Amino acid sequence: MTSIVGPRPPLPAVVAALLTVLALVLLPAGSARAAQTPEPGAPYLGAVLDWGTDSAAGYADRLGEPAAVYGRPVPLPMDDREQGYLRHFLSQVAAQGGHALLTVRPDVALDRVDEARAAVLAGQLADVAQDFDGTVFVRFAPQMNASWVPWGQQPEAYTRAFRAVAAALDDRLEDPVMVWSPTVGTDYPFRAPTSSAPEGADLASLDTDGNGTWDRDDDAYGPYYPGDDVVDWVGLSAYHDETGSGEARNTVPGPDEFSTLLGGAGASDGFYAAYAAARDKPLMVETGSFWSPEAGGPSALEVKAPWWDQVLATASSEAYDRIGAVVWNETVEERTGGAVAVDWRSTADPALAAAFRERVQASSLVAGPVTEQAALPGAAPSAPGIVLQGPVAWAAAAAVLGAGLLLCLLPRARSARAWRYAEPSPRDSRIDMLRGVAIVFVVVNHVGLTSLFQSFTQEAVGVVSGAELFVLLSGAVLGMVYGPRVRGALGEVVDRTTARAWKLYVTALVVVLLVYALSRIPVLESGAVTTFTDQGTGAAGAGAAGSTYDLYAGMDGLFAFLVQAHVIPAVLLLQVGPWQFNIMGLYVVLILVSPLVLAALARGRAWLVLLISAGLYTVGTVFRIRLLPSQFEDSFPLLVWQVLFVLGMVAGFYRRQIVSWFADRRRRPLLVACLLLAVALALFSWSGPYASSSYDVRLALLPEAVFRAVYDGYFGRTYLGIGRLVNVLLVVVAGYALLSAYWAVLRRALGWFLIPLGRASLYVFVMHVFLILAVANIPVLEQGDLWVNTLAYVAVLGLLWVMVRTRFLFGIVPR
Repeated sequence: MTSIVGPRPPLPAVVAALLTVLALVLLPAGSARAAQTPEPGAPYLGAVLDWGTDSAAGYADRLGEPAAVYGRPVPLPMDDREQGYLRHFLSQVAAQGGHALLTVRPDVALDRVDEARAAVLAGQLADVAQDFDGTVFVRFAPQMNASWVPWGQQPEAYTRAFRAVAAALDDRLEDPVMVWSPTVGTDYPFRAPTSSAPEGADLASLDTDGNGTWDRDDDAYGPYYPGDDVVDWVGLSAYHDETGSGEARNTVPGPDEFSTLLGGAGASDGFYAAYAAARDKPLMVETGSFWSPEAGGPSALEVKAPWWDQVLATASSEAYDRIGAVVWNETVEERTGGAVAVDWRSTADPALAAAFRERVQASSLVAGPVTEQAALPGAAPSAPGIVLQGPVAWAAAAAVLGAGLLLCLLPRARSARAWRYAEPSPRDSRIDMLRGVAIVFVVVNHVGLTSLFQSFTQEAVGVVSGAELFVLLSGAVLGMVYGPRVRGALGEVVDRTTARAWKLYVTALVVVLLVYALSRIPVLESGAVTTFTDQGTGAAGAGAAGSTYDLYAGMDGLFAFLVQAHVIPAVLLLQVGPWQFNIMGLYVVLILVSPLVLAALARGRAWLVLLISAGLYTVGTVFRIRLLPSQFEDSFPLLVWQVLFVLGMVAGFYRRQIVSWFADRRRRPLLVACLLLAVALALFSWSGPYASSSYDVRLALLPEAVFRAVYDGYFGRTYLGIGRLVNVLLVVVAGYALLSAYWAVLRRALGWFLIPLGRASLYVFVMHVFLILAVANIPVLEQGDLWVNTLAYVAVLGLLWVMVRTRFLFGIVPR
C-alpha cells in the first residue's frame, strides 16, 4: 500500500508554526492595526483619475501598464446613484488587477458622523466591494489640517469621526485599510496668527505650544491624529504648487523640494520620521506638479519632469523605505471660477506620457496588475436598477414611440375634442402647469434624497433639468405679460421690470444672510445649503467631481470688530449663498436687460434679437467668458443661459402667432415630428448607464462609451450643449401641445397640484431653501431608505402646496 504521508517536517519549522499560531491567538487586537503593505522600497504606483472622462483602461493604455492603486472620491452620505458609480469604479479596477483607494469626503458636519452614519457607509461599501479581490484603502476626510476643506481644522470632531468610521468598516469589510492623510504643513495653519479657534474647534487642542496663539509654531499634524489603533497607513498630500494667494505661476521645482515636504528621513520632527518611521506605518503620498497652460513660462515637461525625478528617487531610496504608495493626480482642476485650468496630469499628452513612463519604469515603483485581473461577479457598469437589454430594450423603446404616436393621433377623434384647452381667462394656465412641473423638478433635485421621485424628475423627460425649463418659461411669462404694453408704454415696462429685478435682488440678499445666520446655530446641520459637492457638471468640469466647496468662505469676517473689506462686496455681488438659490442672480440681470429685448421685438427686430443672443451663446460656450464675479456664473454662465431666457421672451411675445402657426393643418406633421423627437430624446436619456434608484428603468440601447461621448459632446449642462438646448425647446413644445389637446384630463389629474405651484413659483423657490435645511436635520432621512425618503418628498411637496393655497407669508415672500 502506497503511503500518502509526506516527509516529516523538521522540528524548528514545527516550533515556528506553533509560535505563529499562538501569536495570532494570544496577541491583543487593539495595540496596533495590521497594515497590508508592499515590499519595503517597492511602493505601489497609484493614480487618481477624472472618472467622468477617463477610465482605468485608458490610463493603462497611455502609460503602457496599469496602476497598482486607483483612487476615487466617495461622498458621505452616499446615495444609490453614487453606489452605482462606485460599483462601476471597482469593476474597472478589478479588471486592471489593482487596489482601490476610496477618499471619503463628508458632506455633513464632522460631529454628525456618528456610529449610525458610519454604519450606513460601511454597509454600502461592503455591498459594492463584496466580490472585490483587491485591497480597499479608505482615506477618510483628507487634508483635515487645512483651512480650505469644510471638515478642516476641527481636531476633536475629526478624530471622533475617523474612529467611528474605522470601527464600522472593521465590522463590515474584510481587511479594510484606513488611511489618515493630512496635507503638508509648511504654511500651517494657512491663516494669520489668532487667539481664537475656528468654528467647531477648541483653541487648546490647536495651540500645541501653549502660548495662547494659534500660529506657525504649533503642530500641524498631532492634534488631528486619531491613534495608532485605528490608522493602518499614514498619508500626505505633497504637491509642487507655488501659486501663493491664487496667482497662477508655472515654476520649476527646487532641489530636494519633495524630501523637504516629507520632513527629511533624518529629521526627528518631520512628518515621515514621526508618523511613518517611528510608528512603522506605510506612507501613501498623493502628489503632482502645478502646471497651467494659461500661466505661461516653463513648459509642462520642464515643470513636471524634475518633480517626477525627485518623487521617484525619494520613493526608491532606502532612507524612505516606509513609502508604500505614490498616487499621482491625473485630473484637471479649474481655479478662480474657471479662469485658470490647472493640469496635474502626467499622461494626457503622448510626449509627456512617454517621458513619465520612462521614469516610472526606471524606478522601483510597482505597477499593476497586483491582483488577479477579473471582472466583478454581478458588477455591471450601471447603478442598481431595472436594466432592459437587447431585444427587450428595443421593444420597450418601440412601445414608447408607438404610445407617443398614439397621443398625436388620438386628439383627431371626435370623442377627444372635449378635452382640448378652452379656458376663457387671458392667463395661459398651460404655462402655469408647465412652470409647476419645472419647480417640482427643481425642488426634488435640490433636496437631494434618493427616492422614487428621481425616476420621474432626473432627466426623465429628456436630457433636461428643472433649471432649463424654469429659465425658458420665466422668459415666456415676461414676454407674455409685458409684450402687449411695450409698444405704447416702454417707460412703464422699464419701471416695472426694474422694480421686479430690485425685489428679486433684495430677496436674494435676505435669503443669503438668513441662511448664514441659521448656519451659526451650533445644533443646526447647515452643510446642505452652505457647502456644495461638485458632481462634475459645473464649470470646473468632470475632474472636480467629489470636490466640496464652502459657499460662505470668508464670511467670518462679518463678525470682526471692523468688518473685513472683502465681506460686503462678496454679499452684495452674491458671491456667497446657498447653491440651490444662486440662479436668482441670473434672473436679476436678465430682467434688468429685458426691456431692451422687448423694445426690439416691438419694432419687429426678432431676427436681430435671436441673432445677437445666438452669438453671445456661441461666444460663451466656446470661450467660457465669466462676466460677473457672482456665484451663479459657476453653474449658469450669463452669456450662455441668456439664450434660454431670450428664446422664452420671443416665444411669449409671439405666443398667439406661434400657436396659430402650429394649428394650421399643413404644419401638423411638423408638430408630430417635434413630439416624436422629444420622445426619442427621452429614450436617449433613459439609455444612460446610471439609475437614480433601485426601481429606475434603464434601456441599454447604446454602449456606455457611445452614450458618454454623445452626452458629453452635445448635452453638457453648465454650458448648455446644443443637444440639450434643442431638447429643452422640444420638451416645451411637446408639453404645451399635449396640454392643449388633453387639458381636461391633465388638469383634473395634476392641475390641482401643479398650477398653484406654477403661479407662485418664486415663492416656492424661496421657501424650498429653508425646507432643504429642515430635511438635512432629520436623522431618519440620513439613512438612505428609498421608501422613507419618498414619503419625505410627499411631505415636502405637500407642505409647499398647502403653504401656497393658504397664502402663508405671501405678504412677505415675493411670488
